[in-house]
Amino acid sequence: MRISPFGTWASPISAKTAAAGETRVEWAACVGDEVWWTELRPQESGRSALVRRTPDGVVADVLAPRWNVRTRVIEYGGKPWLPLGGPETGFVFTHWDDQRVYRVVPGGSPEPISPEPAMPAGARYCDFALVGDEVWCLREETIGHATDVRRALVALPLDGSAADEPEAVRVLAASHHFMTGPKVSPDGRQVCWLGWDHPAMPWEGTEVICARVGVDGMPGPARVVAGGPGEAVGQVEWAPGHAGVLYVLSDSDGWWNLYEIDSEGKRRALCPRSEEFGEPLWRIGAQWFLPMDGDRLAVAHGTAGRQPAVLEPDGSLWDVSGDDQYTEWAVLATDGRRVVATAAGPRQPRALLLLDPAPGVPAEVLRASDTTYADYLSPSRHEVFRNDAGEEVHAYVYPPYSPDFIAPAGELPPYVVHVHGGPTTRSQWAADLTTAFFTSRGIGVVDVQYGGSTGFGRRYRQRLQGKWGVVDVHDCAAAIRGLVARGVADPARLGIRGGSAGGWTTAASLASEPDLYRVAGIYFPLLDPEGWSERGTHDFESRYLESLIGPWPQARDRYAEVSPLRRANRVQAPFVLFQGLEDEICLPAQAERFLRELGESGPPRAYLTFDGEQHGFRKAETLIACLQAELSAYAQCFGFEAPEVPHTELTARHR
Repeated sequence: MRISPFGTWASPISAKTAAAGETRVEWAACVGDEVWWTELRPQESGRSALVRRTPDGVVADVLAPRWNVRTRVIEYGGKPWLPLGGPETGFVFTHWDDQRVYRVVPGGSPEPISPEPAMPAGARYCDFALVGDEVWCLREETIGHATDVRRALVALPLDGSAADEPEAVRVLAASHHFMTGPKVSPDGRQVCWLGWDHPAMPWEGTEVICARVGVDGMPGPARVVAGGPGEAVGQVEWAPGHAGVLYVLSDSDGWWNLYEIDSEGKRRALCPRSEEFGEPLWRIGAQWFLPMDGDRLAVAHGTAGRQPAVLEPDGSLWDVSGDDQYTEWAVLATDGRRVVATAAGPRQPRALLLLDPAPGVPAEVLRASDTTYADYLSPSRHEVFRNDAGEEVHAYVYPPYSPDFIAPAGELPPYVVHVHGGPTTRSQWAADLTTAFFTSRGIGVVDVQYGGSTGFGRRYRQRLQGKWGVVDVHDCAAAIRGLVARGVADPARLGIRGGSAGGWTTAASLASEPDLYRVAGIYFPLLDPEGWSERGTHDFESRYLESLIGPWPQARDRYAEVSPLRRANRVQAPFVLFQGLEDEICLPAQAERFLRELGESGPPRAYLTFDGEQHGFRKAETLIACLQAELSAYAQCFGFEAPEVPHTELTARHR
C-alpha cells in the first residue's frame, strides 16, 4: 500500500476501459427450455444482438452481425422482439436500420412482414403479442415534423403478405396519442393497453383501456377501467386462469404498488407498501412484475435499490435472492416457476441469473459479469441528507478507493457531484466503470437522487414540478455540503458533472452556486429552455417542460428566470463542455451562444465538439476523449498532476 495524494493514484481503469462500459442485457424471454435476451454492445457501435442460452449452457448469437434488434418508438425505444413459441417456431423482431418488422423461422433468414414506409424508418413497431396467425403491436408513424406522429395498435399477418401490400395491415385501435402495445387475455376475448395524451407524461397520468375482441378479430368499443389524471399506471397484465381479472401497477396511493381489478371492476391492493414495485415508463413494453404459476407474481421492489421477490396470493412477500452483494435487480422473464433477472451491486457488475424460488436452490448464472476490475470498485453507501427546506435528499456516495493507495494522513479528498439525466428517473446503485475511473484515482463521487427522481414515491417525484433548475440545484448542493459538514470532503475541491438533463442541472448549479463548485464537466446540456420550447423536440418530450417549468409561453418569465443561458454571467467556475454536432435535441448553437455570453472575462473553459455524435455519445473515441479532458480539468482545478491523460487547455477565450 503506497501513500499518495488524492487524485494521483494510478489505476488500471483507463478511459478506454471506462468508455467500453458493460454489455447490457435487456428484453429477456423464456423460449421453451431456453433463455433468450438482447445485448446492447458498446463494442459493436451500440448494436443490440439477440442471444440464446441452451439448457446445457451454450450461449450464441441468434442473428448475423448485420441485424440490430432495436426500435425507435418514442425515441427511447421499447420491447423489440417476440418468440412465437419454442425455439422451433421462430420469432419476430424490429430491425434498427429500417425499423421494419421481420420474421425468422428456424433455418431461415429474416423476412419482412411490415410494409416499407414512405419515409426511411418512418414506421416503427414494438411490444408484440401473438394472436392466431398475426402479431398485434404498437405502430408509430412519422408523417412530417418530429412531433407530427400517429400511433395505433395494428395486426401484421405472419405470412408476410403486408410486406408488399400495406392494406393487409389491420388497424385495431387508436385511443390516445401515446399507447403501449396490446395485451390479449388468455382466452383471446379481451385486449387491454395503456394510453395517455399531451401534455401528460406517463409517470403523471395514464389510463388502462380494455375492449372485447369480436368474432371478426376486431376490438370493440374501448372503456377505461383504471387510471386517469393524477394516477400513473405503468404496467397492466392479465391474471392467468382468472377470466377478466387484471393486475395493474399504479401509484394511486403515492407509491407504485400492485393492484388486482376483477371482472366487475372491483380493485384490491395486493401488497401495499411505501416502496416502489415499478419505474417510470420511458420505454414501451417495460415490465416490472410477471405473473407466475399458482397466482403468484415475480416482482422487484424497494426504494434506494431493488430486491427480487415472490408475491403470494395472500399478499405475503418473500425475497428470493439471498445475496446482499446485489442492490439492483430487474425482473425480466419467467417460465411460470423460475425467474430470469439481472443483478448488480456496488462492487458487483451486472450479471444475468436464473432464480428458483424453491428454498435452498442456488441461483444459476446465465451470463456472468466481468469482474476484472472488481477490486477497484468503491464500497459505496446510500445516504440521506436534508435540504434547506428540511426535505430528504437521497444519494449514493462513492468514496475514493484503491487497494493500492491511501492518502496522506489528514488530507480530505476532492468530490464531484454526479447529476443523473432524465430528470424523471434515477441512478442505479451499482458498479459503474465511469464512476470507478474517478474513485480509483482518489476522487470521490456523490450520485444525487435529487427531488424529481424516481424510487422514493410520487410526492418525492413531484417536488420538481414547476421547479426544474431550482429543486435539483438545491438538492445537489445539500448533498455535497452535507459531505463537507461530515468531514469527508474537501470544501475547496468540489466539482459537478452531468449530461442532458444532468447537464442542465450542472450548468444551472454553476450559475446558482458560484462559490460552491470549483470545476464542472457538462455533457450535451439543455442551456436555453426558451429556444427549446419554441423550436420543439421529438414528440414524446415535446411538452415535458410544461410540467418541469410551466406552460409555454404563459410561463415565459419563469423560463427566463431558470435559464442557464440567461445567467451565464454568474458562472465563475472553470468547466469543460462536450457537444455532439448532430445533436437535434440540444443544438450546438445553444452551447456556442452560452460560451459567447460568458465573453473573455468569463471563467476558463474548454469546448469539445464531436462529428457524428448525437444526444448521448456512443463512439468509443468520443467517450475516451471526454473522460480524459474531464480528468485533466479536475487535475488543474484541484491541484494535482494527471500525466496519464492529455492536457486539455482551459482558456477564457471561446474560439
